[in-house]
Amino acid sequence: MARINPYLNFNDNCREAMNFYKDSLGSELTIITVGESPMAAQMPPAMKDSILHASLKIGDNMLMGSDMRRKQLTDGDTVSLSLNCTSEDEQNKFFKNLSAGGTINEPLGEMPGGARIGNLTDKFGKHWVLYFDKNSSE
Repeated sequence: MARINPYLNFNDNCREAMNFYKDSLGSELTIITVGESPMAAQMPPAMKDSILHASLKIGDNMLMGSDMRRKQLTDGDTVSLSLNCTSEDEQNKFFKNLSAGGTINEPLGEMPGGARIGNLTDKFGKHWVLYFDKNSSE
């Protein structure tokens, strides 16, 4: 079954915040910078130290974060719901259903390494990121 995790967006202080949460919660933190990712060559050099994705494992849950954003963030637009799907069919179905009456910000698309990702804002103004990794199996 799909799992929903909070996804925090930061204004270039994701590393600091996620390390604070790690220290506060005693959890395992994984950080991937833009420069460490397969996307590095496609991004501006000034972004190489920006956090592409951070994940903090807290028991069976995950708190995720990133410095990747389209605009300067303000309170209220700093949290998304990340829906980690268990199949491509499930991802397609949920994406279609959640985007009905809302706005597709980024259509579902392939990422380096076998992941598919897309994001939308539902008709209630809530931001969703739908993720499926073709290489993982639950």
